[in-house]
Amino acid sequence: MTTPLEHPFTRLFNRYLREQGLPVTHQRNEVAATVFGSEDHLSVDDIERSLREREERIGKATIYRTLDLLVKSRLVEEHDFGEGFKRYEHRLSRSPIHQHMVCIECGHVEEFESPELPAIEARTAREFGFRPTRHRLEIYGLCRSCQEAGVTLTPEGLSCPIEVV
Repeated sequence: MTTPLEHPFTRLFNRYLREQGLPVTHQRNEVAATVFGSEDHLSVDDIERSLREREERIGKATIYRTLDLLVKSRLVEEHDFGEGFKRYEHRLSRSPIHQHMVCIECGHVEEFESPELPAIEARTAREFGFRPTRHRLEIYGLCRSCQEAGVTLTPEGLSCPIEVV
């Protein structure tokens, strides 16, 4: 297992910190190595648990501050899947351009790639005279495991709290 300083992405983060005039610390390197060492979409709690398993005692405030720096460095992307907390994934994965399917029951996030999306984006941008810089596609529903466990969705629409007579 590589140490945080040996991880190539951690070295990129350390270079960013030095360029910003910020200290390179053991705690920052441990948090960064945790994110870079995972292919999952990690919450702060996931990161804290992973650090604790490695007997690293790093407080949540330090984790949050380090994640802010990782996002500012553009090495890590922050996601809000509507769960009441954010998730983080490094942008240097095997497939840097991907979309997400999010299970609204268990929170599982599945990544997928679609070769059709760039063509759809280009065609739509041409049609509206738009110059895109980035896009995000998130599909919400039930994962296979939740469906097999019998979870169902009830059709819900918008309702007005005011009765109209």
